[in-house]
Amino acid sequence: MSGAPPRLRPGTEVAPGVTVIRSIARSDVLDVYDAWDARRASRVAAKVLRPDRLAHRPSRAGLLREGRLLRALDHPHLVRAYDLVERPDPVLLLETLPGETLARLIDRSAESGRRIDTRSLAVLGLQLCSAIGYLHAEGVIHLDLKPANIIAGEARATVIDLNHAREPGRMKAGTGTWCYAAPEQARGGEVGVAADVWGVAIVLWECATAQLAFGDDDGDEETDTPQLARSVASVGRHRRLPGAFAAAIDGALAPDPAARATLADLARACEDAAGLPARERRLSRTLG
Repeated sequence: MSGAPPRLRPGTEVAPGVTVIRSIARSDVLDVYDAWDARRASRVAAKVLRPDRLAHRPSRAGLLREGRLLRALDHPHLVRAYDLVERPDPVLLLETLPGETLARLIDRSAESGRRIDTRSLAVLGLQLCSAIGYLHAEGVIHLDLKPANIIAGEARATVIDLNHAREPGRMKAGTGTWCYAAPEQARGGEVGVAADVWGVAIVLWECATAQLAFGDDDGDEETDTPQLARSVASVGRHRRLPGAFAAAIDGALAPDPAARATLADLARACEDAAGLPARERRLSRTLG
């Protein structure tokens, strides 16, 4: 990022007893570091504001909101928060996770021409439906599901970023990431749980095809809302999947949230595609 401030050097203390080992990631607002927590005698992921965002109140409030939310949640497919240091500057301490982002796995899949197999895709869908269903039961919608926000490792997917998560309701246009947001997020106004159904499906679509549903050439320079201009192409045009599985992904990407498949519908199709025996098909019944 041109003109961005330098990242913290190894050995820098970001919270009492927590020192930087190396940088992991940077966004427009936040830095994430691999860090050593002396009190826990272990590595942690430390999420902090970028140096140029320390005085930006909305950014501070967003990190504090995410930290408080994660501290109140407990789910095997959501990243676990160990601690939230609120003063003088917010620092969110998270578990370190084995594996890499789903975005990197998709990139490698595209380069090699070897796509994620159907069963693995279905199991990923089940894990995402489980995490998102839990959030919905807690009265929260995620609003920013994308491959870069999911760590995949050891047959386990973990959602790592709840920076945009909040209660359903009216929202400004453009909430989330433009090429992954549901049309109602791009448009602004009333946004509910159907936006997260879109989010799970857009991740599955990209994993299945190793392509972006909305690429760099789709965005309008002023609005960046290709979702409002066209529908997502059927996943079956790019990848052969079981018919019911492909139909569920397509149905979850309906532009009208009222016409969109439900999370239970998507989970049921994932259970079928994963070949789960009847006695193990609990998720779709729970969500339904």
